[in-house]
Amino acid sequence: MKLKIIKNFVLITFSLFILLFSFLKVKGENLEKICDIDYIDSQYEKLSRTGYQDLLEKCQEYYESKSSEIEEDINKTKQQERTYNNQISILNGRIQRLKNEIYQDNLRVDDLSIQVEDTSSSIEKTSKEVKEVEKSLAQVLRTIYEEDQKSLFEIFLSENKISDFFNNLVSLELLGSQNKRLLEKVKNLKAYLKDQKETLTEEKIDLEKTIKMQQYQKEQSDQLKQEKQYLLSLTEAEKREYLQQKQQVEEKASEIRARIFSLMGIAEAPTFGEAINVANLVSKDVSIRPSFLLAIISQESAMGRNVGQCFVTNKETGGGTYRSGHPVERIMKADRDLPIFLDITGDSYSKTPVSCWIPQCATRWNGRLYFSGASVNSNGNIICHKSGYVPFGFGGAMGPAQFIPSTWKMYEDRVKENTGKLTANPWDVRDSFTASALYLSDLGASSQGYWDEYSAASSYYGGSNSYASQVMSRASCIQDFINYGEMSYDCQELIF
Repeated sequence: MKLKIIKNFVLITFSLFILLFSFLKVKGENLEKICDIDYIDSQYEKLSRTGYQDLLEKCQEYYESKSSEIEEDINKTKQQERTYNNQISILNGRIQRLKNEIYQDNLRVDDLSIQVEDTSSSIEKTSKEVKEVEKSLAQVLRTIYEEDQKSLFEIFLSENKISDFFNNLVSLELLGSQNKRLLEKVKNLKAYLKDQKETLTEEKIDLEKTIKMQQYQKEQSDQLKQEKQYLLSLTEAEKREYLQQKQQVEEKASEIRARIFSLMGIAEAPTFGEAINVANLVSKDVSIRPSFLLAIISQESAMGRNVGQCFVTNKETGGGTYRSGHPVERIMKADRDLPIFLDITGDSYSKTPVSCWIPQCATRWNGRLYFSGASVNSNGNIICHKSGYVPFGFGGAMGPAQFIPSTWKMYEDRVKENTGKLTANPWDVRDSFTASALYLSDLGASSQGYWDEYSAASSYYGGSNSYASQVMSRASCIQDFINYGEMSYDCQELIF
């Protein structure tokens, strides 16, 4: 018994010691020091993959927390906004756009109200007509019924002439024909009445949605006005101090995120619901159909779950390896994309996944390209299987939207302007969705017409009609989910 008590005492003491040691260790951690980029680099070879990833995640949380603290401090001292006069100009533009949208919605409310009123009047008129026809039909049926009660002999005797007898028979036949016509008319009128009632229901739903959207737009406009007034109340020195702090924190957090992406092999892939929310948010700033934008992202990277299976390891040629470690010469175009990619990723370039080169060769004849399959040998050299063909195309696309570095560079400033952020990251979900939306809008998809979207999708992938057809199928599936909250099995197989 004593031995058991001693064992329990030793076990409890040891457990308390471990807990105390862990507490002191956590409490004593200098996160500002261990989350310094140089320190993180020094730990890459020392720590296990899991340990290094834990360090990155801890530092990401630290910088995000620090960023939140800065935001709170700014809120307390009325220094929360992070822009100069150009940001105020952007706010003015957004306020004006919301005014225009509210004006358009006012017109739509008036138009829908008139439609509802007209449809209601039409329903009332049709209902009266149905009742009148039903009365006429009832009278015809009564007459036919009364005549049917008489035998032919009785009818014959009641007529003064043979001609009257046959005239009576003709009248009965005409009553039967009129009966059929009236029945058909009642049927058609009731069908028309049903359609009118369904139309009225749809018009009322549209009206309610428009009014709700109008209310939301007004609220958003009021918030933007408050934000603008808040900005105007800050001094230039306060803005400058805030911007400097915020930019430093965002840059460090962005670099930490990029390193996490490289370890995990994915961008912070959102859930399907989160992706819809981001797409809806982006579509408010860029005129693009959310389901179409999501279809592009789904086609490109499975909603951010697969942002690439290759790594650039050669800073001179753009060559590197597949995720398996097998070498390949051709990943990123050296003179066009590689310098930009290196500038974006810094020292983590070789750990950042990008899209692989599609093994194909091509030759040009009579102004057209003809393609043939290619292979990569164990040394990473590309072999074209047909004489005269040369390697064609590159990989190197980044993030959920799969932008090659040179294209990303073209849209980087516009992404920052739209998101209000000081830095833009091709692996960030919001940034990549915004870049894709801007690009698709530039390609003509903003009108939301089917063939405009089809053409934009085709151009997104170098003019591929097959790619565009797949995108439109995905868009249809996603739109069904947005509208009805469910998706067919075939659609689930396609999207997930």
